[in-house]
Amino acid sequence: MRVVSWNINSVRLRIEALKKIADALKPDFICLQETKAQDADFPADAIAQAGFPYQHLRGMKGYNGVAILSRTPLSDGGTRDWCGKEDCRHVAANIGGGTELHNFYVPAGGDEPDPKINEKFAHKLDFLKEATAWSKGLTPKGKRILVGDLNIAPHENDVWSHKQLLKVVSHTSVEVDGLAGWRAAHGWVDAVRSAIPEDEKVYSWWSYRNRTWPGSDRGRRLDHIWVSPALAGNVTDAGIFREARGWEKPSDHAPVWADIDP
Repeated sequence: MRVVSWNINSVRLRIEALKKIADALKPDFICLQETKAQDADFPADAIAQAGFPYQHLRGMKGYNGVAILSRTPLSDGGTRDWCGKEDCRHVAANIGGGTELHNFYVPAGGDEPDPKINEKFAHKLDFLKEATAWSKGLTPKGKRILVGDLNIAPHENDVWSHKQLLKVVSHTSVEVDGLAGWRAAHGWVDAVRSAIPEDEKVYSWWSYRNRTWPGSDRGRRLDHIWVSPALAGNVTDAGIFREARGWEKPSDHAPVWADIDP
C-alpha cells in the first residue's frame, strides 16, 4: 500500500493540486495537515469523486485541521486531543489488516526557541513530551503508521545548513532531542530515511519567502512517515514529491510518500 502525507495549507484552496497528487502518486491513503476547514466545509464530495470516499476529518475554521482520506473503509483508531487543547492536531484510523494510521500536525513553535518567553515554543515541547508518553504506552507488537508535519528537521542533512539553523525553531537541539525521544519510545522507524541514506540531503518544506527556489534549495525535512517495529521490514520505498512545490499557488510543503507491505 502507498501512504501519502501532505501539509496542504488549505484544502479548499488546493483541491485541484490534491487531485493532481492523487493521479501522480496513486496512493491508497492520503493524510492532510493544515486543512484549515471545519468538517462541514470540507470538500468531501469532490475528494470522494477523486477516488477517496472514506474520510476521517478533524477540522476547525481558518487554521490547523487534519484528515485521512482512503479508497477503502476506515474506523476510528484512537483520535485524541493533546496538551488539553481541542485544536485538531491529530486524527487516527484503523485502515484494515490490524493496522492503525496516525496523522499529526505538531505545533510549529513560533520564532523564538525559548519556552520561557514564547508560549508557542513551550506548547511544542509539551506536545513532544505528551506524544512520547503516549508512544511508551503503545503495545509493542502493534502495526502502526505515524505520519504528518512534525515541524522538526532532525538530522543535519534534513536542513540546507546545519550550522546556520542550529538556533532556528525546527532544528534546535531541544526539538531534535524531543523528536528522537518520541521515536525511541516506541521504536518508530523513519520510512523516508530507510529509503534515502542519511548522507543525502532531502527536504519537504521551502519557505514562500525563498523567491529563488528551487535554485537555492534552502529547505528543511519537516514532514515524516514512521512505522512501528512490526512494520519496520515492510517499507519497500519512500520519497518526497518535490514537483508539487513548483506548481502554481503551491503549498510550501511537498508531499511525502511511502510504500509499505501490509
